[in-house]
Amino acid sequence: MTIRSRREFLGTVGRLIGAAGAGLAFERLGLVNALAQSAPGCEGYKALVCVFLFGGNDATNMVVPVSGAQTYADYSRVRGPLALAQAQLQMIQAREGGAAYGLHPRLGALRALYEQGRLAVVLNVGTLVAPMTKEDYTRPGAALPANLFSHSDQQSQWQTSTPSIMTPTGWGGRMADRSAQCNAPATFPVVLSVAGNHAFGVGEKTRLATLTPNSAMGLQGFGQLPNARYNAYRQLLEFDNGMALVQSANRVAAAGLSDAELINRALREQTRITTPFPNTSLGQQLRTVARIIEARSTTALRRQVFFCSLGGFDTHQNQLGTHEALMLQLGDALAAFYNATVELGAAEQVTTFTASEFGRTAQANSNNGSDHGWGAHHFVLGGAVKGGDAYGRYPVLALGGPEDANVRGVYIPSAGLDQYNATLAAWFGVASAELARVFPNLGNFASPGLGFMA
Repeated sequence: MTIRSRREFLGTVGRLIGAAGAGLAFERLGLVNALAQSAPGCEGYKALVCVFLFGGNDATNMVVPVSGAQTYADYSRVRGPLALAQAQLQMIQAREGGAAYGLHPRLGALRALYEQGRLAVVLNVGTLVAPMTKEDYTRPGAALPANLFSHSDQQSQWQTSTPSIMTPTGWGGRMADRSAQCNAPATFPVVLSVAGNHAFGVGEKTRLATLTPNSAMGLQGFGQLPNARYNAYRQLLEFDNGMALVQSANRVAAAGLSDAELINRALREQTRITTPFPNTSLGQQLRTVARIIEARSTTALRRQVFFCSLGGFDTHQNQLGTHEALMLQLGDALAAFYNATVELGAAEQVTTFTASEFGRTAQANSNNGSDHGWGAHHFVLGGAVKGGDAYGRYPVLALGGPEDANVRGVYIPSAGLDQYNATLAAWFGVASAELARVFPNLGNFASPGLGFMA
Protein backbone atom coordinates (compact mmCIF):
# COMPACT_ATOMS: atom_id res chain seq x y z
CA MET A 1 0.00 0.00 0.00
CA THR A 2 1.35 3.42 -0.96
CA ILE A 3 0.53 6.37 1.35
CA ARG A 4 0.63 9.65 -0.59
CA SER A 5 -0.35 12.22 2.05
CA ARG A 6 -0.72 12.82 5.79
CA ARG A 7 -4.51 12.86 5.42
CA GLU A 8 -4.48 9.52 3.62
CA PHE A 9 -2.17 8.10 6.27
CA LEU A 10 -4.48 9.18 9.10
CA GLY A 11 -7.55 7.92 7.29
CA THR A 12 -5.95 4.55 6.62
CA VAL A 13 -4.83 4.19 10.24
CA GLY A 14 -8.32 5.17 11.43
CA ARG A 15 -9.94 2.55 9.22
CA LEU A 16 -7.51 -0.10 10.40
CA ILE A 17 -8.11 0.76 14.04
CA GLY A 18 -11.86 0.76 13.46
CA ALA A 19 -11.71 -2.64 11.78
CA ALA A 20 -9.54 -4.01 14.55
CA GLY A 21 -11.90 -2.61 17.19
CA ALA A 22 -14.92 -4.16 15.50
CA GLY A 23 -13.15 -7.50 15.31
CA LEU A 24 -12.21 -7.41 18.96
CA ALA A 25 -15.75 -6.48 19.94
CA PHE A 26 -17.03 -9.62 18.27
CA GLU A 27 -14.68 -12.15 19.76
CA ARG A 28 -17.07 -14.59 21.39
CA LEU A 29 -15.05 -14.49 24.59
CA GLY A 30 -13.69 -10.97 24.10
CA LEU A 31 -13.13 -8.91 27.23
CA VAL A 32 -13.95 -5.29 27.90
CA ASN A 33 -10.77 -3.41 28.77
CA ALA A 34 -9.43 -3.10 32.30
CA LEU A 35 -10.74 0.44 32.73
CA ALA A 36 -14.29 -0.61 31.99
CA GLN A 37 -14.01 -3.60 34.33
CA SER A 38 -12.82 -1.50 37.24
CA ALA A 39 -14.90 1.68 36.73
CA PRO A 40 -17.45 2.32 39.50
CA GLY A 41 -20.97 1.31 38.51
CA CYS A 42 -19.78 -0.94 35.67
CA GLU A 43 -19.98 -4.29 37.43
CA GLY A 44 -21.82 -6.95 35.45
CA TYR A 45 -24.27 -6.50 32.56
CA LYS A 46 -27.40 -4.32 32.83
CA ALA A 47 -30.08 -3.36 30.35
CA LEU A 48 -33.07 -1.01 30.58
CA VAL A 49 -36.01 -1.62 28.24
CA CYS A 50 -38.58 1.15 27.75
CA VAL A 51 -42.03 0.15 26.47
CA PHE A 52 -43.77 3.39 25.44
CA LEU A 53 -47.57 3.28 25.19
CA PHE A 54 -48.34 5.94 22.58
CA GLY A 55 -51.63 7.81 22.79
CA GLY A 56 -52.06 8.07 26.55
CA ASN A 57 -52.84 4.81 28.33
CA ASP A 58 -56.00 4.64 30.46
CA ALA A 59 -54.08 3.49 33.52
CA THR A 60 -57.18 3.81 35.74
CA ASN A 61 -58.50 0.69 34.02
CA MET A 62 -55.07 -0.93 34.00
CA VAL A 63 -54.75 -0.72 37.80
CA VAL A 64 -58.11 -0.49 39.60
CA PRO A 65 -58.39 0.32 43.34
CA VAL A 66 -60.47 -2.24 45.24
CA SER A 67 -59.86 -1.60 48.94
CA GLY A 68 -57.81 0.84 51.00
CA ALA A 69 -57.87 4.63 50.82
CA GLN A 70 -59.61 4.34 47.44
CA THR A 71 -62.19 1.62 46.92
CA TYR A 72 -63.91 -0.09 44.02
CA ALA A 73 -67.05 1.94 44.84
CA ASP A 74 -65.05 5.17 44.38
CA TYR A 75 -63.71 3.85 41.07
CA SER A 76 -67.09 2.70 39.78
CA ARG A 77 -68.73 6.02 40.65
CA VAL A 78 -66.30 8.15 38.62
CA ARG A 79 -65.85 5.73 35.72
CA GLY A 80 -69.50 5.16 34.90
CA PRO A 81 -69.77 3.21 31.61
CA LEU A 82 -65.99 2.64 31.55
CA ALA A 83 -65.95 0.72 34.85
CA LEU A 84 -64.71 -2.87 34.66
CA ALA A 85 -66.61 -5.52 36.61
CA GLN A 86 -64.91 -6.20 39.93
CA ALA A 87 -65.36 -9.96 39.57
CA GLN A 88 -63.28 -9.94 36.35
CA LEU A 89 -60.24 -8.13 37.76
CA GLN A 90 -56.89 -9.84 38.34
CA MET A 91 -56.55 -9.23 42.07
CA ILE A 92 -53.27 -8.20 43.71
CA GLN A 93 -52.41 -6.81 47.12
CA ALA A 94 -49.80 -4.27 48.16
CA ARG A 95 -47.46 -5.22 50.96
CA GLU A 96 -47.21 -1.70 52.33
CA GLY A 97 -50.59 -0.78 53.82
CA GLY A 98 -52.34 -3.86 52.46
CA ALA A 99 -54.45 -2.07 49.85
CA ALA A 100 -55.99 -4.34 47.23
CA TYR A 101 -55.97 -3.57 43.51
CA GLY A 102 -57.29 -5.28 40.43
CA LEU A 103 -55.25 -5.45 37.25
CA HIS A 104 -57.12 -5.32 33.96
CA PRO A 105 -58.80 -8.70 33.25
CA ARG A 106 -56.44 -9.29 30.29
CA LEU A 107 -53.31 -8.93 32.43
CA GLY A 108 -53.36 -12.39 33.99
CA ALA A 109 -49.80 -13.08 32.83
CA LEU A 110 -48.59 -9.98 34.68
CA ARG A 111 -50.56 -10.83 37.80
CA ALA A 112 -48.59 -14.09 37.98
CA LEU A 113 -45.32 -12.15 37.80
CA TYR A 114 -46.55 -9.73 40.48
CA GLU A 115 -47.23 -12.69 42.77
CA GLN A 116 -43.71 -13.98 42.05
CA GLY A 117 -42.25 -10.64 43.16
CA ARG A 118 -41.03 -9.76 39.65
CA LEU A 119 -43.49 -6.95 38.84
CA ALA A 120 -44.06 -3.67 40.68
CA VAL A 121 -46.85 -1.14 40.21
CA VAL A 122 -45.85 2.53 40.43
CA LEU A 123 -48.84 4.79 41.08
CA ASN A 124 -49.77 8.21 39.68
CA VAL A 125 -46.55 9.22 37.89
CA GLY A 126 -46.47 12.21 35.56
CA THR A 127 -44.59 15.18 34.19
CA LEU A 128 -43.81 17.66 36.97
CA VAL A 129 -41.31 20.48 37.29
CA ALA A 130 -41.70 20.25 41.09
CA PRO A 131 -44.18 18.70 43.53
CA MET A 132 -47.62 20.18 42.94
CA THR A 133 -50.93 20.45 44.75
CA LYS A 134 -54.24 21.58 43.30
CA GLU A 135 -53.69 24.95 44.94
CA ASP A 136 -50.31 25.20 43.22
CA TYR A 137 -51.88 24.23 39.90
CA THR A 138 -54.49 26.99 40.03
CA ARG A 139 -52.04 29.69 41.11
CA PRO A 140 -51.11 32.17 38.33
CA GLY A 141 -47.56 31.62 37.11
CA ALA A 142 -47.34 28.08 38.44
CA ALA A 143 -44.33 26.07 37.23
CA LEU A 144 -46.25 23.71 34.96
CA PRO A 145 -44.96 21.32 32.31
CA ALA A 146 -45.20 22.99 28.92
CA ASN A 147 -48.35 22.30 26.89
CA LEU A 148 -50.04 19.83 29.19
CA PHE A 149 -52.44 17.43 27.45
CA SER A 150 -50.68 17.76 24.08
CA HIS A 151 -49.64 14.37 22.69
CA SER A 152 -46.45 15.49 20.99
CA ASP A 153 -45.27 17.73 23.82
CA GLN A 154 -45.94 15.22 26.56
CA GLN A 155 -44.37 12.38 24.57
CA SER A 156 -41.28 14.53 24.18
CA GLN A 157 -41.22 15.38 27.88
CA TRP A 158 -41.54 11.75 28.94
CA GLN A 159 -38.67 10.83 26.64
CA THR A 160 -36.42 13.77 27.53
CA SER A 161 -37.40 14.21 31.20
CA THR A 162 -37.29 17.98 30.73
CA PRO A 163 -40.91 19.12 31.20
CA SER A 164 -40.28 22.87 31.17
CA ILE A 165 -37.80 23.23 28.29
CA MET A 166 -37.14 21.67 24.89
CA THR A 167 -33.94 19.68 24.51
CA PRO A 168 -32.55 17.60 21.62
CA THR A 169 -31.40 14.79 23.94
CA GLY A 170 -33.39 12.08 25.69
CA TRP A 171 -32.79 10.81 29.20
CA GLY A 172 -31.95 7.34 27.89
CA GLY A 173 -29.23 8.83 25.71
CA ARG A 174 -27.89 11.08 28.48
CA MET A 175 -27.81 8.10 30.81
CA ALA A 176 -25.87 6.13 28.19
CA ASP A 177 -23.41 9.03 27.86
CA ARG A 178 -22.55 8.65 31.53
CA SER A 179 -22.12 4.89 31.20
CA ALA A 180 -19.71 5.12 28.24
CA GLN A 181 -16.75 3.98 30.33
CA CYS A 182 -18.55 0.70 31.00
CA ASN A 183 -18.68 -0.17 27.31
CA ALA A 184 -15.24 0.84 26.03
CA PRO A 185 -13.83 -0.30 23.65
CA ALA A 186 -16.89 -2.03 22.18
CA THR A 187 -18.34 -0.39 19.04
CA PHE A 188 -21.80 -1.96 19.15
CA PRO A 189 -24.65 0.60 19.51
CA VAL A 190 -25.48 1.17 23.18
CA VAL A 191 -29.00 2.55 22.62
CA LEU A 192 -31.16 0.65 20.18
CA SER A 193 -34.77 1.30 19.15
CA VAL A 194 -36.95 -1.36 17.55
CA ALA A 195 -39.78 1.19 17.22
CA GLY A 196 -38.37 3.93 15.03
CA ASN A 197 -36.40 7.08 15.69
CA HIS A 198 -37.29 8.79 18.98
CA ALA A 199 -35.69 11.38 21.25
CA PHE A 200 -35.43 8.98 24.20
CA GLY A 201 -32.18 7.38 23.02
CA VAL A 202 -30.36 10.45 21.68
CA GLY A 203 -27.47 11.57 23.88
CA GLU A 204 -24.95 14.36 23.82
CA LYS A 205 -22.47 11.80 22.50
CA THR A 206 -24.55 8.64 22.25
CA ARG A 207 -26.00 7.82 18.83
CA LEU A 208 -29.37 6.07 18.60
CA ALA A 209 -29.47 3.02 16.31
CA THR A 210 -32.74 1.68 14.93
CA LEU A 211 -33.78 -1.62 13.43
CA THR A 212 -36.98 -3.26 12.28
CA PRO A 213 -37.91 -6.57 13.96
CA ASN A 214 -37.45 -9.66 11.79
CA SER A 215 -35.62 -7.68 9.11
CA ALA A 216 -31.96 -7.55 8.16
CA MET A 217 -30.42 -4.12 8.44
CA GLY A 218 -28.48 -2.24 5.82
CA LEU A 219 -28.78 -1.25 2.17
CA GLN A 220 -31.07 -3.04 -0.22
CA GLY A 221 -30.09 -4.02 -3.77
CA PHE A 222 -26.41 -4.69 -3.08
CA GLY A 223 -26.71 -8.48 -3.10
CA GLN A 224 -24.66 -10.66 -0.79
CA LEU A 225 -22.49 -8.43 1.42
CA PRO A 226 -19.73 -7.50 1.54
CA ASN A 227 -18.86 -7.11 -2.12
CA ALA A 228 -16.89 -4.72 -4.32
CA ARG A 229 -19.86 -2.47 -5.05
CA TYR A 230 -20.70 -2.11 -1.36
CA ASN A 231 -17.06 -1.49 -0.43
CA ALA A 232 -16.80 1.19 -3.11
CA TYR A 233 -19.88 2.92 -1.72
CA ARG A 234 -18.39 2.88 1.78
CA GLN A 235 -15.22 4.47 0.40
CA LEU A 236 -17.25 7.21 -1.30
CA LEU A 237 -18.82 8.07 2.06
CA GLU A 238 -15.34 8.53 3.50
CA PHE A 239 -14.16 10.78 0.67
CA ASP A 240 -13.49 14.36 1.79
CA ASN A 241 -15.20 16.58 -0.78
CA GLY A 242 -14.83 19.77 1.28
CA MET A 243 -18.60 20.37 1.58
CA ALA A 244 -19.60 20.46 5.25
CA LEU A 245 -23.27 19.56 4.76
CA VAL A 246 -22.50 16.63 2.47
CA GLN A 247 -19.75 15.44 4.80
CA SER A 248 -22.15 15.52 7.73
CA ALA A 249 -24.74 13.50 5.81
CA ASN A 250 -22.06 11.02 4.73
CA ARG A 251 -20.95 10.53 8.34
CA VAL A 252 -24.52 9.74 9.36
CA ALA A 253 -24.90 7.26 6.49
CA ALA A 254 -21.54 5.61 7.27
CA ALA A 255 -22.44 5.31 10.95
CA GLY A 256 -25.74 3.68 10.01
CA LEU A 257 -24.01 1.14 7.78
CA SER A 258 -21.51 0.33 10.52
CA ASP A 259 -24.33 -0.19 12.99
CA ALA A 260 -26.11 -2.45 10.50
CA GLU A 261 -23.02 -4.59 10.01
CA LEU A 262 -22.51 -4.99 13.75
CA ILE A 263 -26.17 -5.77 14.51
CA ASN A 264 -26.55 -8.25 11.65
CA ARG A 265 -23.39 -10.04 12.72
CA ALA A 266 -24.49 -10.17 16.36
CA LEU A 267 -27.87 -11.66 15.39
CA ARG A 268 -26.22 -14.24 13.13
CA GLU A 269 -23.69 -15.40 15.69
CA GLN A 270 -25.97 -16.25 18.62
CA THR A 271 -28.33 -19.19 19.16
CA ARG A 272 -31.99 -18.43 18.89
CA ILE A 273 -33.90 -18.31 22.17
CA THR A 274 -36.66 -20.92 22.55
CA THR A 275 -39.13 -18.87 24.62
CA PRO A 276 -42.28 -18.37 22.52
CA PHE A 277 -43.32 -14.77 21.84
CA PRO A 278 -46.75 -13.62 20.68
CA ASN A 279 -46.90 -12.75 16.99
CA THR A 280 -47.87 -9.15 17.70
CA SER A 281 -46.08 -5.87 17.09
CA LEU A 282 -44.86 -5.55 20.67
CA GLY A 283 -44.18 -9.27 20.95
CA GLN A 284 -41.84 -9.20 17.97
CA GLN A 285 -40.13 -6.02 19.13
CA LEU A 286 -39.36 -7.59 22.50
CA ARG A 287 -38.25 -10.82 20.83
CA THR A 288 -35.70 -8.80 18.85
CA VAL A 289 -34.50 -7.12 22.05
CA ALA A 290 -34.14 -10.53 23.68
CA ARG A 291 -32.01 -11.74 20.76
CA ILE A 292 -29.71 -8.72 21.10
CA ILE A 293 -29.40 -9.37 24.84
CA GLU A 294 -28.63 -13.01 24.08
CA ALA A 295 -25.64 -11.76 22.07
CA ARG A 296 -24.23 -9.72 24.97
CA SER A 297 -21.03 -11.74 25.16
CA THR A 298 -20.56 -11.09 21.44
CA THR A 299 -21.34 -7.37 21.55
CA ALA A 300 -19.00 -6.93 24.57
CA LEU A 301 -21.35 -4.31 26.08
CA ARG A 302 -21.96 -4.02 29.81
CA ARG A 303 -24.73 -1.44 29.56
CA GLN A 304 -27.54 -1.32 26.99
CA VAL A 305 -30.74 0.69 26.56
CA PHE A 306 -33.69 -0.34 24.37
CA PHE A 307 -36.83 1.43 23.18
CA CYS A 308 -40.02 -0.39 22.18
CA SER A 309 -43.54 0.92 21.68
CA LEU A 310 -47.20 0.05 21.33
CA GLY A 311 -49.65 2.54 19.84
CA GLY A 312 -53.42 2.96 19.78
CA PHE A 313 -54.02 4.25 23.32
CA ASP A 314 -55.76 7.50 22.31
CA THR A 315 -59.16 6.02 23.15
CA HIS A 316 -61.62 8.89 22.70
CA GLN A 317 -64.41 6.51 21.73
CA ASN A 318 -65.52 2.92 22.33
CA GLN A 319 -62.65 2.48 24.71
CA LEU A 320 -63.42 -0.81 26.45
CA GLY A 321 -62.90 -3.12 23.47
CA THR A 322 -59.86 -1.26 22.12
CA HIS A 323 -58.18 -1.08 25.50
CA GLU A 324 -58.88 -4.75 26.19
CA ALA A 325 -57.00 -5.81 23.04
CA LEU A 326 -54.09 -3.49 23.91
CA MET A 327 -53.87 -4.81 27.47
CA LEU A 328 -53.76 -8.39 26.20
CA GLN A 329 -50.94 -7.53 23.80
CA LEU A 330 -49.03 -5.65 26.50
CA GLY A 331 -49.36 -8.29 29.19
CA ASP A 332 -48.52 -11.29 27.03
CA ALA A 333 -45.53 -9.59 25.39
CA LEU A 334 -44.05 -8.38 28.71
CA ALA A 335 -44.48 -11.80 30.29
CA ALA A 336 -42.84 -13.55 27.33
CA PHE A 337 -39.93 -11.13 27.45
CA TYR A 338 -39.38 -11.71 31.16
CA ASN A 339 -39.46 -15.48 30.59
CA ALA A 340 -36.86 -15.05 27.82
CA THR A 341 -34.54 -13.18 30.20
CA VAL A 342 -34.88 -16.10 32.62
CA GLU A 343 -33.92 -18.50 29.82
CA LEU A 344 -30.91 -16.31 29.04
CA GLY A 345 -29.79 -16.16 32.67
CA ALA A 346 -30.26 -12.38 32.57
CA ALA A 347 -33.47 -11.81 34.56
CA GLU A 348 -31.61 -9.99 37.36
CA GLN A 349 -29.76 -7.86 34.81
CA VAL A 350 -32.68 -6.62 32.69
CA THR A 351 -35.37 -4.17 33.86
CA THR A 352 -38.39 -3.32 31.71
CA PHE A 353 -40.68 -0.36 32.39
CA THR A 354 -43.72 1.26 30.82
CA ALA A 355 -44.11 4.90 29.83
CA SER A 356 -46.93 6.91 28.23
CA GLU A 357 -47.43 10.61 27.65
CA PHE A 358 -50.31 10.87 30.13
CA GLY A 359 -53.22 9.01 31.66
CA ARG A 360 -56.83 9.66 30.74
CA THR A 361 -59.83 11.31 32.34
CA ALA A 362 -61.56 9.22 34.99
CA GLN A 363 -64.90 10.45 33.68
CA ALA A 364 -66.13 8.96 30.42
CA ASN A 365 -67.01 11.20 27.48
CA SER A 366 -70.18 10.98 25.39
CA ASN A 367 -68.58 8.46 23.00
CA ASN A 368 -67.85 5.89 25.73
CA GLY A 369 -64.22 6.86 25.59
CA SER A 370 -61.95 9.02 27.74
CA ASP A 371 -59.95 12.16 27.09
CA HIS A 372 -56.44 13.40 27.81
CA GLY A 373 -55.45 13.25 31.47
CA TRP A 374 -52.20 13.66 33.42
CA GLY A 375 -50.88 11.28 36.08
CA ALA A 376 -50.95 7.54 35.38
CA HIS A 377 -49.80 4.20 36.78
CA HIS A 378 -46.93 2.13 35.38
CA PHE A 379 -45.33 -1.31 35.52
CA VAL A 380 -41.69 -2.12 36.24
CA LEU A 381 -40.60 -5.70 35.61
CA GLY A 382 -37.44 -7.72 36.21
CA GLY A 383 -35.44 -9.81 38.62
CA ALA A 384 -33.92 -6.74 40.31
CA VAL A 385 -37.32 -5.11 40.89
CA LYS A 386 -38.72 -5.09 44.41
CA GLY A 387 -41.89 -6.58 43.02
CA GLY A 388 -45.12 -7.80 44.52
CA ASP A 389 -45.88 -4.30 45.77
CA ALA A 390 -47.41 -0.97 44.76
CA TYR A 391 -45.34 2.20 45.17
CA GLY A 392 -46.71 5.67 45.67
CA ARG A 393 -50.30 6.70 46.25
CA TYR A 394 -53.49 6.26 44.25
CA PRO A 395 -55.17 9.64 43.62
CA VAL A 396 -58.44 10.54 45.32
CA LEU A 397 -61.12 9.40 42.88
CA ALA A 398 -63.52 12.32 43.10
CA LEU A 399 -64.53 14.52 40.18
CA GLY A 400 -63.47 18.05 41.06
CA GLY A 401 -61.81 16.65 44.18
CA PRO A 402 -58.56 17.66 45.91
CA GLU A 403 -56.30 16.09 43.25
CA ASP A 404 -58.38 16.73 40.13
CA ALA A 405 -56.89 19.44 37.93
CA ASN A 406 -60.40 20.21 36.62
CA VAL A 407 -63.74 18.45 37.17
CA ARG A 408 -63.31 15.35 34.98
CA GLY A 409 -60.75 13.31 36.86
CA VAL A 410 -57.50 14.72 35.47
CA TYR A 411 -55.28 13.68 38.33
CA ILE A 412 -52.26 15.73 39.36
CA PRO A 413 -49.27 13.36 39.64
CA SER A 414 -48.08 12.55 43.15
CA ALA A 415 -44.77 11.16 41.81
CA GLY A 416 -42.62 13.12 39.38
CA LEU A 417 -41.32 11.67 36.14
CA ASP A 418 -37.76 12.53 37.20
CA GLN A 419 -38.17 10.42 40.36
CA TYR A 420 -39.45 7.46 38.36
CA ASN A 421 -36.68 7.70 35.78
CA ALA A 422 -33.91 8.41 38.32
CA THR A 423 -34.84 5.24 40.23
CA LEU A 424 -34.18 3.27 37.05
CA ALA A 425 -31.03 5.21 36.17
CA ALA A 426 -29.52 4.70 39.65
CA TRP A 427 -29.99 0.93 39.29
CA PHE A 428 -28.43 1.15 35.82
CA GLY A 429 -25.29 2.56 37.43
CA VAL A 430 -25.53 6.33 37.02
CA ALA A 431 -23.70 7.85 39.99
CA SER A 432 -25.72 9.94 42.47
CA ALA A 433 -23.71 13.04 41.56
CA GLU A 434 -24.56 12.54 37.88
CA LEU A 435 -28.32 12.02 38.31
CA ALA A 436 -28.99 15.77 38.44
CA ARG A 437 -27.22 16.20 35.09
CA VAL A 438 -29.45 13.57 33.51
CA PHE A 439 -32.61 14.83 35.26
CA PRO A 440 -32.39 18.64 35.63
CA ASN A 441 -35.45 18.99 37.92
CA LEU A 442 -34.64 16.11 40.26
CA GLY A 443 -33.40 18.47 42.97
CA ASN A 444 -36.90 19.96 43.27
CA PHE A 445 -38.16 16.75 44.87
CA ALA A 446 -37.56 15.69 48.49
CA SER A 447 -36.67 12.15 47.43
CA PRO A 448 -34.67 11.39 44.26
CA GLY A 449 -36.13 7.89 43.96
CA LEU A 450 -39.28 5.87 44.51
CA GLY A 451 -37.74 2.74 46.04
CA PHE A 452 -38.95 0.05 43.65
CA MET A 453 -35.46 -1.19 42.62
CA ALA A 454 -33.27 -3.43 44.78
